[in-house]
Amino acid sequence: MKRPIVAIDGPAGAGKSTVARLVADRLGYLLLDTGALYRTVALAAKRAGIPWGDEAAVTGLTETLVRDGAIRLERGGDGALRTLLRGEDVSTLIRTQELAEGASRVSAIAGVREALLTIQRSAVSANGVVLEGRDIGTVVFPDAQAKFFLTASVEVRARRRFDELRSRGQSPELERVHEEVVERDRRDSTRPVAPLRQAPDAVLIDSSALSVEAVVDRIVERVRAIERELEQS
Repeated sequence: MKRPIVAIDGPAGAGKSTVARLVADRLGYLLLDTGALYRTVALAAKRAGIPWGDEAAVTGLTETLVRDGAIRLERGGDGALRTLLRGEDVSTLIRTQELAEGASRVSAIAGVREALLTIQRSAVSANGVVLEGRDIGTVVFPDAQAKFFLTASVEVRARRRFDELRSRGQSPELERVHEEVVERDRRDSTRPVAPLRQAPDAVLIDSSALSVEAVVDRIVERVRAIERELEQS
């Protein structure tokens, strides 16, 4: 069976990671969390004492990490996707608001995005893949057959981010999280390199009033239809 590339883009807090994981499970596709790559670069830079705004140094670090195969995404024995930095499982460490901020900063650097394209594109095969991020359908895989733009209101996304951070044992302030979501939207949509935007051929899904299951159902239904179209072509 021919299987498409599934691109799920959208702003911070839209639920892309959760939706992408469930869609990949339902379809039996490989999952690639591109956001985890940028968060890992931000973590590596922090550990190396490199400011996230130092474009040359962060780019050089990223190129070295990619060349050395120091960043890897793989499935663990429980089926969960793990992010490895130099062999260390940093899947939980990178899920903080600080590193979300760092990811937004380093992802605006052209050299970083170019270096990480190697990892993203090398992971794609004919067996179907789900990728989520900010520019999957516009830059990374503009020819992806199944594109979706997942969004929600700022208020809903801030609450989701707040709840996520609390579930991880952190103590965020809802007002501060709301401010960070607004600022992240502004920075991601106005950056000169691969800004956040909906691809013209992407299906828009506003999840503000939808359950995760409803969003997943919509995407899976559409992808199954595309699978049938590919088989007939």
